[in-house]
Amino acid sequence: MSRMDRLLHLDRTLDQLDPPAWGSPAADATHLVRKVHALRRVPLGQLGPADLRTLVSQQVALPYVLPLAVRLLLEEPLLDAYFYEGDLLLAAVNAPASAWARLPDLGARLCTLVSALPEPAVARLPTGATEELARFVRWADSLPSTR
Repeated sequence: MSRMDRLLHLDRTLDQLDPPAWGSPAADATHLVRKVHALRRVPLGQLGPADLRTLVSQQVALPYVLPLAVRLLLEEPLLDAYFYEGDLLLAAVNAPASAWARLPDLGARLCTLVSALPEPAVARLPTGATEELARFVRWADSLPSTR
């Protein structure tokens, strides 16, 4: 295990890192709620792209999940995590500003990545994606510690 992997706590679960543990969902919980509860018990190193997209979209333990998502996005910015090309990226840029404010260096790296995306690739993303990406870049560029 590399030093970076240890820093990302890849051998631990969100229930361990982000107390209190959630326990079991209610008997009548939706599929999504059951899935998120289950994902909190999976070691971070075993979470796949679709799992990360779900957790980021549901704003669960973002200080732990966003670094993992960005790590994947730096390798493949328009990764198709589950629904469509770029779904993980759009989930990440739509994370609350408060989450990114806690991770300014990571936000700056993602901003640089988003700014470098080729326009034809961005044009293939769902309606509204261009505006979401531009909004994230504007916000990240406004931070004193970025770039």
